[in-house]
Amino acid sequence: MLARWLQRQWFERRRLTPALWLFAPLAGLYAALARLSRALVKPVRLPVPVVVVGNITVGGAGKTPLTLWLAEQLRVRGWHPGVVSRGYGRSSDEVRAVVLNSSPNEVGDEPLLIARRSGVPVWVGRSRAAAGEALLVAHPEVDVLLCDDGLQHYALARDIELAVFDARGTGNGWRLPVGPLREPLSRLAMVDAVIANGLISSAWHSPVPVFDMQMHPGLFYRLDDPSKLCDAAALRSRGRLYALAGIGNPARFFATLAELGLDCQTHSFPDHHRYSAADLAFARGGILLMTEKDAVKCANLTVGEAWVLPVEAGLSPALIDLIVEKLRGRQTA
Repeated sequence: MLARWLQRQWFERRRLTPALWLFAPLAGLYAALARLSRALVKPVRLPVPVVVVGNITVGGAGKTPLTLWLAEQLRVRGWHPGVVSRGYGRSSDEVRAVVLNSSPNEVGDEPLLIARRSGVPVWVGRSRAAAGEALLVAHPEVDVLLCDDGLQHYALARDIELAVFDARGTGNGWRLPVGPLREPLSRLAMVDAVIANGLISSAWHSPVPVFDMQMHPGLFYRLDDPSKLCDAAALRSRGRLYALAGIGNPARFFATLAELGLDCQTHSFPDHHRYSAADLAFARGGILLMTEKDAVKCANLTVGEAWVLPVEAGLSPALIDLIVEKLRGRQTA
């Protein structure tokens, strides 16, 4: 409840409420501790270049679709990428490989989705550097690592940084816990590019290049049989529709369904929520729609008829050109 209240205060109101002013001293303490932590850390340099995909705000902004897009684009250009991630919400901090039949509780929902969708090696660990080292031992062909959600993980040295924002932008512009910022806006001057997911890049004032990212929905596939596909038009006449989302910004998924002409009764859950059959009981007697991130955690639950909507990120080729140029510069350095 507190998390949802804070999200509303951070992103839906531009002026601080009296309640948020009470947190102001904590924002200063958080900023001081973050600076101290970064000053004390000794980054580990891996033998291959590292591209970090992250954000300076809390919550999801589209990092996973961007990571999938980068992995595919790098493969097309002859690179052999791998992915490392902490695997938020895991039951263990140990370093381990993510395989197609991994449990999302053991490896995290987003790493499992990336492994299934990308086909590239994916390893998780609280220490991304340790995960990267283990991945490179197991897959010596990998010549570039993508770090999913690691902008503030300074223990891992990086060569390229991408900061992602969704339509919520920077919210009220304050540091945690008064606002949603993990780092100050001045941090954006240090990244290589800003990715605007649902924002108008021309209106974004940034000292570094800004690239638009659009999310393109695909065909729905059935949760219990991914070989079965259907489009939105087929679902409109099937009966009552329900939708759930346990992502950083559930409203983004619900808006996509509405744009497809689907009238759904929506239910949002906390990001990385671990579902039980009871959580899905609201959709009994109807058709349930969900994101791919939610689907990896709902696959073994008895939910009746459920369909999953995959999305693909679309970005300018100029972004991958910029990244490849920097990667080649690292190789020749």
